[in-house]
Amino acid sequence: MTETLDLPVVDPSEIERIGFVDRPVDPTLDLFEEIERLKEEKNAVLLAHYYQEGDIQDVADYIGDSLGLAREAAQTDADIIVFAGAHFMAETAKILNPGKTVLLPDFNAGCSLADSCPPDEFAAFREQHPDHLVVSYINCSAAIKAQTDIIVTSSNAEHIVRQIPEDQPVIFAPDRNLGRWLMEQTGREMVLWDGSCIVHEIFSEEEIVRLKMRHPEALLLAHPECEQHVLRHADHVGSTSSIRRFAAESEAREFVVATESGILHQMQKDNPGKTFIPAPPDNGCACNDCPHMKLNTLEKLYLCLRHEAPELLMEEDLRVRALRPIERMLEMSAGVK
Repeated sequence: MTETLDLPVVDPSEIERIGFVDRPVDPTLDLFEEIERLKEEKNAVLLAHYYQEGDIQDVADYIGDSLGLAREAAQTDADIIVFAGAHFMAETAKILNPGKTVLLPDFNAGCSLADSCPPDEFAAFREQHPDHLVVSYINCSAAIKAQTDIIVTSSNAEHIVRQIPEDQPVIFAPDRNLGRWLMEQTGREMVLWDGSCIVHEIFSEEEIVRLKMRHPEALLLAHPECEQHVLRHADHVGSTSSIRRFAAESEAREFVVATESGILHQMQKDNPGKTFIPAPPDNGCACNDCPHMKLNTLEKLYLCLRHEAPELLMEEDLRVRALRPIERMLEMSAGVK
Protein backbone atom coordinates (compact mmCIF):
# COMPACT_ATOMS: atom_id res chain seq x y z
CA MET A 1 0.00 0.00 0.00
CA THR A 2 1.36 3.44 -0.92
CA GLU A 3 0.84 6.49 1.30
CA THR A 4 -1.14 9.35 -0.28
CA LEU A 5 -0.55 11.93 2.45
CA ASP A 6 -0.22 15.48 1.06
CA LEU A 7 2.72 17.34 2.53
CA PRO A 8 3.13 21.12 2.65
CA VAL A 9 5.82 22.69 0.50
CA VAL A 10 9.08 23.13 2.38
CA ASP A 11 11.74 25.68 1.46
CA PRO A 12 14.64 23.61 -0.01
CA SER A 13 17.09 25.52 2.19
CA GLU A 14 15.25 24.15 5.23
CA ILE A 15 15.08 20.50 4.17
CA GLU A 16 18.55 19.57 5.44
CA ARG A 17 17.82 21.08 8.84
CA ILE A 18 14.32 19.81 9.55
CA GLY A 19 13.72 16.99 7.07
CA PHE A 20 10.32 15.35 7.49
CA VAL A 21 10.92 13.73 10.84
CA ASP A 22 7.74 15.00 12.47
CA ARG A 23 5.31 14.31 9.61
CA PRO A 24 2.48 11.83 10.30
CA VAL A 25 2.65 8.36 8.76
CA ASP A 26 -0.35 6.35 7.58
CA PRO A 27 -0.84 3.82 10.43
CA THR A 28 -2.03 1.14 7.98
CA LEU A 29 1.33 1.01 6.21
CA ASP A 30 3.58 -2.01 6.63
CA LEU A 31 6.72 0.02 7.27
CA PHE A 32 9.05 -2.96 6.90
CA GLU A 33 7.61 -3.70 3.46
CA GLU A 34 7.63 -0.02 2.42
CA ILE A 35 11.22 0.51 3.51
CA GLU A 36 12.36 -2.55 1.58
CA ARG A 37 10.45 -1.33 -1.48
CA LEU A 38 12.00 2.13 -1.28
CA LYS A 39 15.51 0.76 -0.81
CA GLU A 40 15.17 -1.31 -3.96
CA GLU A 41 13.48 1.47 -5.94
CA LYS A 42 16.11 4.08 -5.03
CA ASN A 43 19.18 1.80 -4.91
CA ALA A 44 19.60 2.74 -1.26
CA VAL A 45 21.51 0.95 1.46
CA LEU A 46 20.58 1.17 5.13
CA LEU A 47 23.49 1.11 7.56
CA ALA A 48 22.59 0.82 11.25
CA HIS A 49 24.60 0.94 14.44
CA TYR A 50 24.10 -1.67 17.15
CA TYR A 51 22.61 1.03 19.38
CA GLN A 52 19.53 1.52 17.19
CA GLU A 53 16.14 0.14 18.19
CA GLY A 54 15.49 -3.48 17.27
CA ASP A 55 13.06 -2.73 14.42
CA ILE A 56 15.66 -0.61 12.63
CA GLN A 57 18.32 -3.27 13.10
CA ASP A 58 15.97 -5.87 11.63
CA VAL A 59 15.38 -3.89 8.43
CA ALA A 60 19.02 -2.77 7.99
CA ASP A 61 21.28 -4.07 5.22
CA TYR A 62 24.30 -3.91 7.52
CA ILE A 63 24.55 -3.67 11.30
CA GLY A 64 27.85 -2.95 12.95
CA ASP A 65 30.12 -0.87 15.13
CA SER A 66 31.92 2.24 13.94
CA LEU A 67 34.77 0.37 12.22
CA GLY A 68 32.46 -2.01 10.38
CA LEU A 69 30.14 0.82 9.36
CA ALA A 70 33.04 2.92 8.05
CA ARG A 71 34.30 -0.01 6.00
CA GLU A 72 30.83 -0.69 4.64
CA ALA A 73 30.31 2.98 3.76
CA ALA A 74 33.65 3.03 1.96
CA GLN A 75 32.76 0.18 -0.38
CA THR A 76 29.02 0.48 -1.04
CA ASP A 77 27.81 0.85 -4.62
CA ALA A 78 24.43 2.25 -3.54
CA ASP A 79 23.32 5.67 -4.79
CA ILE A 80 21.80 6.58 -1.43
CA ILE A 81 23.20 5.80 2.02
CA VAL A 82 20.70 5.99 4.87
CA PHE A 83 22.59 6.05 8.13
CA ALA A 84 20.62 4.99 11.19
CA GLY A 85 23.02 6.14 13.85
CA ALA A 86 24.52 9.33 15.20
CA HIS A 87 25.19 12.47 13.15
CA PHE A 88 28.97 11.93 13.15
CA MET A 89 28.46 8.49 11.57
CA ALA A 90 26.50 9.99 8.68
CA GLU A 91 29.27 12.58 8.33
CA THR A 92 31.81 9.78 8.01
CA ALA A 93 29.74 8.18 5.25
CA LYS A 94 29.62 11.51 3.38
CA ILE A 95 33.36 12.04 3.82
CA LEU A 96 33.96 8.67 2.20
CA ASN A 97 31.27 9.11 -0.50
CA PRO A 98 31.13 12.70 -1.77
CA GLY A 99 29.13 11.72 -4.85
CA LYS A 100 26.41 9.84 -2.98
CA THR A 101 23.33 11.09 -1.17
CA VAL A 102 23.67 10.53 2.59
CA LEU A 103 20.53 10.68 4.70
CA LEU A 104 19.98 10.64 8.46
CA PRO A 105 16.46 9.92 9.75
CA ASP A 106 16.71 12.57 12.49
CA PHE A 107 19.35 15.31 12.38
CA ASN A 108 19.04 15.72 16.14
CA ALA A 109 20.59 12.27 16.63
CA GLY A 110 23.85 13.72 17.86
CA CYS A 111 26.43 12.40 20.31
CA SER A 112 27.30 13.62 23.79
CA LEU A 113 30.92 12.54 23.28
CA ALA A 114 31.26 14.44 20.00
CA ASP A 115 29.61 17.47 21.62
CA SER A 116 32.18 17.39 24.43
CA CYS A 117 34.92 18.42 21.98
CA PRO A 118 34.15 21.84 20.42
CA PRO A 119 36.39 22.47 17.37
CA ASP A 120 37.61 25.93 18.43
CA GLU A 121 38.56 24.75 21.91
CA PHE A 122 40.28 21.68 20.49
CA ALA A 123 42.28 23.84 18.07
CA ALA A 124 43.55 25.89 21.01
CA PHE A 125 44.37 22.67 22.89
CA ARG A 126 46.41 21.40 19.92
CA GLU A 127 48.36 24.66 19.81
CA GLN A 128 49.56 23.94 23.35
CA HIS A 129 51.08 20.66 22.09
CA PRO A 130 52.50 21.52 18.65
CA ASP A 131 54.78 18.48 18.38
CA HIS A 132 52.03 15.94 19.16
CA LEU A 133 50.40 13.55 16.72
CA VAL A 134 46.62 13.78 17.05
CA VAL A 135 44.72 10.50 17.33
CA SER A 136 40.95 10.94 17.55
CA TYR A 137 38.20 8.46 18.28
CA ILE A 138 35.74 8.29 15.39
CA ASN A 139 33.00 9.55 17.74
CA CYS A 140 33.78 13.17 16.87
CA SER A 141 32.60 15.77 14.39
CA ALA A 142 34.01 16.25 10.90
CA ALA A 143 35.58 19.49 12.16
CA ILE A 144 37.58 17.50 14.73
CA LYS A 145 38.49 14.83 12.18
CA ALA A 146 39.87 17.63 10.00
CA GLN A 147 42.27 18.53 12.85
CA THR A 148 43.34 14.92 13.34
CA ASP A 149 46.24 12.83 12.01
CA ILE A 150 44.71 9.37 12.54
CA ILE A 151 41.14 8.33 13.35
CA VAL A 152 40.53 5.19 15.43
CA THR A 153 37.56 3.17 16.63
CA SER A 154 37.29 1.12 19.80
CA SER A 155 37.92 -1.96 17.62
CA ASN A 156 41.24 -0.82 16.18
CA ALA A 157 42.52 1.84 18.61
CA GLU A 158 45.02 -0.37 20.44
CA HIS A 159 46.24 -1.90 17.16
CA ILE A 160 46.85 1.56 15.67
CA VAL A 161 48.39 3.18 18.75
CA ARG A 162 50.94 0.37 18.93
CA GLN A 163 52.06 1.26 15.39
CA ILE A 164 52.97 4.84 16.32
CA PRO A 165 56.72 5.27 17.08
CA GLU A 166 57.33 5.36 20.83
CA ASP A 167 59.22 8.66 20.64
CA GLN A 168 56.26 10.40 18.98
CA PRO A 169 54.11 12.26 21.57
CA VAL A 170 50.38 11.77 21.11
CA ILE A 171 47.18 13.64 21.86
CA PHE A 172 44.16 11.35 22.20
CA ALA A 173 40.68 12.81 21.84
CA PRO A 174 37.87 13.10 22.67
CA ASP A 175 37.14 10.21 25.09
CA ARG A 176 39.24 10.25 28.25
CA ASN A 177 38.03 6.81 29.38
CA LEU A 178 39.02 5.10 26.14
CA GLY A 179 42.29 7.04 26.26
CA ARG A 180 43.07 5.84 29.79
CA TRP A 181 42.25 2.26 28.84
CA LEU A 182 44.58 2.49 25.83
CA MET A 183 47.36 3.85 28.04
CA GLU A 184 46.93 0.85 30.34
CA GLN A 185 46.91 -1.63 27.47
CA THR A 186 49.88 -0.18 25.60
CA GLY A 187 51.94 1.33 28.42
CA ARG A 188 51.95 4.51 26.40
CA GLU A 189 51.58 8.00 27.87
CA MET A 190 49.23 10.26 25.94
CA VAL A 191 47.77 13.72 26.47
CA LEU A 192 44.01 13.23 26.85
CA TRP A 193 41.18 15.53 25.90
CA ASP A 194 38.64 15.58 28.73
CA GLY A 195 35.54 14.25 26.96
CA SER A 196 33.15 11.40 27.70
CA CYS A 197 29.93 9.62 26.71
CA ILE A 198 26.93 10.15 28.98
CA VAL A 199 25.73 6.56 28.49
CA HIS A 200 29.01 4.88 29.38
CA GLU A 201 29.64 7.09 32.43
CA ILE A 202 26.30 6.31 34.06
CA PHE A 203 26.95 2.69 35.05
CA SER A 204 27.04 2.07 38.78
CA GLU A 205 29.94 0.03 40.14
CA GLU A 206 27.97 -0.72 43.31
CA GLU A 207 24.92 -1.94 41.39
CA ILE A 208 27.06 -4.05 39.04
CA VAL A 209 28.76 -5.73 42.00
CA ARG A 210 25.36 -6.46 43.56
CA LEU A 211 24.07 -7.80 40.24
CA LYS A 212 27.05 -10.13 39.89
CA MET A 213 26.48 -11.40 43.43
CA ARG A 214 22.94 -12.36 42.39
CA HIS A 215 24.31 -13.92 39.17
CA PRO A 216 27.70 -15.35 40.24
CA GLU A 217 28.21 -17.22 36.96
CA ALA A 218 27.57 -14.15 34.80
CA LEU A 219 30.48 -12.52 32.97
CA LEU A 220 30.71 -8.74 32.79
CA LEU A 221 31.28 -7.40 29.27
CA ALA A 222 32.18 -3.71 29.09
CA HIS A 223 32.94 -1.09 26.47
CA PRO A 224 36.23 0.82 27.00
CA GLU A 225 34.28 4.10 27.10
CA CYS A 226 33.19 3.03 30.61
CA GLU A 227 34.96 4.47 33.63
CA GLN A 228 37.89 2.66 35.21
CA HIS A 229 35.93 1.57 38.30
CA VAL A 230 33.60 -0.40 36.01
CA LEU A 231 36.29 -1.76 33.69
CA ARG A 232 38.26 -3.28 36.59
CA HIS A 233 35.37 -5.69 37.20
CA ALA A 234 35.02 -6.69 33.54
CA ASP A 235 35.73 -10.17 32.24
CA HIS A 236 36.02 -8.75 28.74
CA VAL A 237 36.57 -5.17 27.53
CA GLY A 238 35.99 -4.40 23.88
CA SER A 239 34.05 -2.67 21.14
CA THR A 240 30.42 -3.50 20.51
CA SER A 241 31.37 -6.01 17.80
CA SER A 242 33.98 -7.54 20.11
CA ILE A 243 31.42 -7.83 22.93
CA ARG A 244 28.97 -9.50 20.55
CA ARG A 245 31.62 -11.91 19.29
CA PHE A 246 32.87 -12.77 22.79
CA ALA A 247 29.35 -13.63 23.98
CA ALA A 248 28.80 -15.92 20.99
CA GLU A 249 32.10 -17.76 21.48
CA SER A 250 31.96 -18.01 25.28
CA GLU A 251 30.65 -21.12 27.04
CA ALA A 252 29.11 -18.91 29.72
CA ARG A 253 25.32 -18.75 29.80
CA GLU A 254 24.81 -15.38 31.54
CA PHE A 255 26.30 -11.97 30.80
CA VAL A 256 26.04 -8.50 32.29
CA VAL A 257 26.57 -5.99 29.48
CA ALA A 258 27.96 -2.51 30.20
CA THR A 259 27.29 -0.60 27.02
CA GLU A 260 24.27 0.90 25.26
CA SER A 261 21.39 -1.55 25.54
CA GLY A 262 20.69 -1.70 21.79
CA ILE A 263 23.46 -4.30 21.39
CA LEU A 264 21.37 -6.78 23.39
CA HIS A 265 18.99 -7.18 20.45
CA GLN A 266 21.65 -8.79 18.24
CA MET A 267 23.26 -10.69 21.12
CA GLN A 268 19.95 -12.31 22.01
CA LYS A 269 19.31 -13.20 18.35
CA ASP A 270 22.80 -14.72 18.12
CA ASN A 271 22.41 -16.69 21.35
CA PRO A 272 18.76 -17.57 22.09
CA GLY A 273 19.78 -19.91 24.91
CA LYS A 274 21.83 -17.33 26.80
CA THR A 275 20.79 -14.56 29.19
CA PHE A 276 21.90 -10.94 28.74
CA ILE A 277 21.41 -8.42 31.52
CA PRO A 278 21.95 -4.70 30.91
CA ALA A 279 24.33 -3.19 33.44
CA PRO A 280 22.37 -0.93 35.80
CA PRO A 281 22.89 2.85 35.85
CA ASP A 282 23.50 4.77 39.04
CA ASN A 283 19.88 5.93 39.23
CA GLY A 284 16.45 4.69 38.23
CA CYS A 285 16.41 6.06 34.69
CA ALA A 286 16.95 4.16 31.43
CA CYS A 287 20.25 5.96 30.98
CA ASN A 288 21.92 3.00 29.29
CA ASP A 289 19.74 3.89 26.29
CA CYS A 290 21.41 6.62 24.24
CA PRO A 291 18.85 9.44 24.02
CA HIS A 292 20.41 10.63 20.74
CA MET A 293 20.54 7.27 18.95
CA LYS A 294 17.00 6.44 19.97
CA LEU A 295 15.67 9.55 18.19
CA ASN A 296 15.82 7.53 14.98
CA THR A 297 12.61 5.51 14.58
CA LEU A 298 11.14 3.24 11.94
CA GLU A 299 8.63 5.96 10.99
CA LYS A 300 11.36 8.56 10.56
CA LEU A 301 13.40 6.08 8.56
CA TYR A 302 10.50 5.52 6.18
CA LEU A 303 9.92 9.26 5.72
CA CYS A 304 13.63 9.85 5.26
CA LEU A 305 13.77 7.32 2.43
CA ARG A 306 10.53 8.46 0.84
CA HIS A 307 11.45 12.15 0.71
CA GLU A 308 15.25 11.73 0.58
CA ALA A 309 15.57 14.19 3.44
CA PRO A 310 17.16 15.29 5.64
CA GLU A 311 20.30 15.07 3.53
CA LEU A 312 23.73 15.58 5.02
CA LEU A 313 25.78 18.11 3.05
CA MET A 314 29.41 19.08 3.60
CA GLU A 315 31.84 21.67 2.28
CA GLU A 316 34.44 20.01 0.06
CA ASP A 317 37.43 21.53 1.83
CA LEU A 318 36.26 20.17 5.18
CA ARG A 319 35.50 16.77 3.64
CA VAL A 320 38.96 16.44 2.10
CA ARG A 321 40.72 17.39 5.34
CA ALA A 322 38.56 14.97 7.34
CA LEU A 323 39.11 12.18 4.79
CA ARG A 324 42.88 11.87 5.28
CA PRO A 325 42.82 10.59 8.88
CA ILE A 326 40.00 8.16 8.06
CA GLU A 327 41.99 6.75 5.15
CA ARG A 328 44.99 6.32 7.45
CA MET A 329 42.77 4.42 9.88
CA LEU A 330 41.50 2.08 7.19
CA GLU A 331 45.09 1.44 6.00
CA MET A 332 46.44 0.86 9.51
CA SER A 333 43.60 -1.40 10.67
CA ALA A 334 43.86 -4.04 7.96
CA GLY A 335 43.07 -7.42 9.50
CA VAL A 336 41.28 -6.01 12.55
CA LYS A 337 37.81 -7.50 13.09
